[in-house]
Amino acid sequence: MDKEIAIQAAVFRRLLAHLDDRKDVQNIELMNLAGFCRNCFSKWTVAEAEKLGVTVDIDDAREQVYGMPYSEWKEKYQLPATPEQLEKFNQKK
Repeated sequence: MDKEIAIQAAVFRRLLAHLDDRKDVQNIELMNLAGFCRNCFSKWTVAEAEKLGVTVDIDDAREQVYGMPYSEWKEKYQLPATPEQLEKFNQKK
């Protein structure tokens, strides 16, 4: 494997581990601050796999990103968005 690709893959795994350690950071906060969230990684995984002729199920991609089924993560860690978060999110659309 090309060293650059191996480094990039390791950095991505490290980023996912960091997000896993910071379950307190909600997806809407990530979207409002950075314009992407954990769900974006899942969607990007599916899209990039398609470009390579590989089919990846969105639920499998989400489980890879969240470290568990998405429904389980939402139940355990996702809080309702505050009115302020929703307003900021909708302003950026």
